[in-house]
Amino acid sequence: MSEAAAKKNIVRKAFAGLIVAGALAYGGTIAYLTHFDHQGVPKLPTSSPTWHDPKALAAFNVFQETRCDYCHTRTANLPFYFRLPFANQIMQRDLEAGQRHFRIDPVIAAFRAGKPPSVEQLSRIEEVVRQNRMPPAAYLLMHPHAYMTEKARSDVLVWVADQRRRYYATPGVAPQFAGEVIQPIPESLPVDWAKAELGRQLFFDRRLSGDGKLNCASCHGLDKGGVDNLVTATGINGQKGPINVPTVYNAVFSIAQFWNGRAADLAAQAAGPVTNPVEMGAHDWQSVAQIIAAVPEYQTAFASLYGADPISQRTVTNAIAEYEKTLITPDSPFDLYLKGDNTAITAQEKRGYERFKAIGCSGCHSGVAVGGDAYEIMGLEGPYFSDRKSALTDVDSGRESFTHALEDHQKFKVPNLRNIALTAPYFHDGSVATLDDAVRLMARYQTPYPDLSRSDIDDIVAFLKTLTGRYQGVPLQQVVAEPPLKAPQAQ
Repeated sequence: MSEAAAKKNIVRKAFAGLIVAGALAYGGTIAYLTHFDHQGVPKLPTSSPTWHDPKALAAFNVFQETRCDYCHTRTANLPFYFRLPFANQIMQRDLEAGQRHFRIDPVIAAFRAGKPPSVEQLSRIEEVVRQNRMPPAAYLLMHPHAYMTEKARSDVLVWVADQRRRYYATPGVAPQFAGEVIQPIPESLPVDWAKAELGRQLFFDRRLSGDGKLNCASCHGLDKGGVDNLVTATGINGQKGPINVPTVYNAVFSIAQFWNGRAADLAAQAAGPVTNPVEMGAHDWQSVAQIIAAVPEYQTAFASLYGADPISQRTVTNAIAEYEKTLITPDSPFDLYLKGDNTAITAQEKRGYERFKAIGCSGCHSGVAVGGDAYEIMGLEGPYFSDRKSALTDVDSGRESFTHALEDHQKFKVPNLRNIALTAPYFHDGSVATLDDAVRLMARYQTPYPDLSRSDIDDIVAFLKTLTGRYQGVPLQQVVAEPPLKAPQAQ
């Protein structure tokens, strides 16, 4: 053998040795990480009802195997390479992105307690599993055992549908849709109708405002989809509010009220605008109560319904909230479809619903109100505020202005999409005039599919228009500004 050939042989052996050493090192690392992953999985207590629920247990086993908790919680014991200098920078970015998109802590807590996750949590899980986006490829390079097989994905999706059927299905929904991400609006809710009638009178009473010219309906027009169709509200003395008006229709289904969720319920929401100096501008609730108490009819009604409890902020807002519980809009074409009428919506509208789910819109817009049951960052997948090209305002900080938590920066309550065709302009800043543009921009800034085709937009808009319902049997497009309240007739 020549000297040159001998040198080439040595190089080949050295290179082969490096490959073997690398493979052994990689294999050893994978073996170590697999053991580490399995040792540190979230565990169920022996008392957990999930042990006796095969579908839930199968889904929990998938989450154990994939170790979603690494990136979607803040308490997981992370593998060693998360602490290496260069890898740490990369992994920290992934951790922040994972926690920004979804926190799985409450889902694990629900498994442990044997209770259902929220509507929105189930929707988000279903979204990423159907899109096959998790776990990401870079993670699987070091944790190949975490790859979700078709069976694993099926186990999760079966569990999601089962949770919806058991805990969230609306009475009257067709069996084939009982596990769907959207449910029909109930035909009615438990309501104290006498208090609701009192609340109706207060809702339309202009004496609650500082100048006697405004009422709740000034911003929440029942003949305008529950809004005012303005970019931002107009309050006392023509002052402009800082934010777009959310609809009052179906607000009862929301987890909280206002865009930043600062009001825990309808009564707390009703209390805010009355004394807000930019909205209804009353001096204080004591003076408002005195004005109401001076009306004989109100004196009689409050005494009958609230007994010795005087007319006050608490009783007035309680009555208004009871009325707002009646402002639900069932029997939209899409509701009728979910109840089994296959002809209630067209082929294009059905196609739009499927695209709505496939793109990921239903990951946030779910449940009976098609939203309202979670908070989300505006600009989750794209730079909404920098692209908007207008100065940031105080309200753009979102929920952070209420919680003062950095993780809530630019996070807003997900708006409900019921009757969305009637409630333009759109978004918290009222910056979008048409439903077409709202769909296009939501895909751009909130989903992994930033460039929708024209046909996708048309189909999704067609679907969204099927969400326009009825108020007390009247199509919402025909509701008058001050409709009477029709309590159920005694049987």
